[in-house]
Amino acid sequence: MAGIYVHIPFCKQSCYYCNFHFSTSDKKRGEVLNAIEREIAQKARLSDEKISTIYFGGGTPSILDVKQINSIINKIYQEFKVEENVEITLEANPDDLKSSKVIDLSKTKINRLSIGVQSFIDRELKAMNRAHDSKKAMKSLELSKKYFDNISIDLIYGVPDSNLETWAYNLEVTMGFDVNHVSTYALTIEPKTALESFVRKLIVDMPKEGLIYKQYNLINEKLEPRGFINYEVCSFAKENFFSKNNSAYWLRKKYIGIGPSAHSFDGKSRSWNISNNKKYVEHINDGRSYHKIEELTTIDQYNEYVMTGFRTIWGVSTEFLETNFNLKFKHYFIEKIQKHIDQKNIVLNDNVYTTTNKGRFLADGIASDLFLLNLK
Repeated sequence: MAGIYVHIPFCKQSCYYCNFHFSTSDKKRGEVLNAIEREIAQKARLSDEKISTIYFGGGTPSILDVKQINSIINKIYQEFKVEENVEITLEANPDDLKSSKVIDLSKTKINRLSIGVQSFIDRELKAMNRAHDSKKAMKSLELSKKYFDNISIDLIYGVPDSNLETWAYNLEVTMGFDVNHVSTYALTIEPKTALESFVRKLIVDMPKEGLIYKQYNLINEKLEPRGFINYEVCSFAKENFFSKNNSAYWLRKKYIGIGPSAHSFDGKSRSWNISNNKKYVEHINDGRSYHKIEELTTIDQYNEYVMTGFRTIWGVSTEFLETNFNLKFKHYFIEKIQKHIDQKNIVLNDNVYTTTNKGRFLADGIASDLFLLNLK
């Protein structure tokens, strides 16, 4: 089984924190979408995998009209074998989800919306340069709930001038819409973004780490009593509503990336497409290579397994380490993990190591401490 990720590299405007590949110019949209469909055909000839999840990310996929979205979906069905119960997710911005658009989307094969709300507080939305306000966010959710059963809301914490009370408000409003999935992300300062420039020039002050940690802890406090499971550091869902796309990524299943800057993983190697719309189109049309490939060493695969495992409820299994690597990897891991158990960041149950609530906030740091550069 494999997933398909389609990167739509267009946005109405640039959010201050975003360093994903996108363009605010719409001039090349038709050419890029045609190239995306050509890449779908090319990738299908190289894979006989059955597709269990299709995910439209970006950029802003909801900026496309429904005819364009349908064309890509139909091309995937034409070229690949697709499971009957496939999960098809569209990332959407609230300002795109007007009544007619939501109704039209509900008539497609899309069965899951991931709505980039980020905040229900107007000053926070302005601080991030989002294209919607809180009223549009709430209206989009009200509309979407009428036509879709599977909805995820994205929220961002650690926003400048936020506090524990504002974050609690965002979580409470979210719960009021009775959605089944919530993704929460700490605002991070990415290189070459407007936010990075603002912080460097002392225009913006970022919250202290102590406050960010309290905001993170509040997520579980608010969501767990409502039946949400923190199945991955940033992902919370009710039973049977874990994102198939997210889960496949963290369980290191195969996925096929389509579109400019999209990444692919076949179990042993990773590849990534050109992060340039013009060059992507030219290379696709001319039959030239449009991606780079990295073959993963055994040590690379071990490091990735540890990193992804500690971010999820599925953890790191010593049985998996022994079976898929060898005893040296297992012994190294057991030796290095002990201090994190002593610090109560990791627990061991039935040969599976998982993070505690405290440890999950530190998951990436714990994983990096167990990374291997060389194993003699």
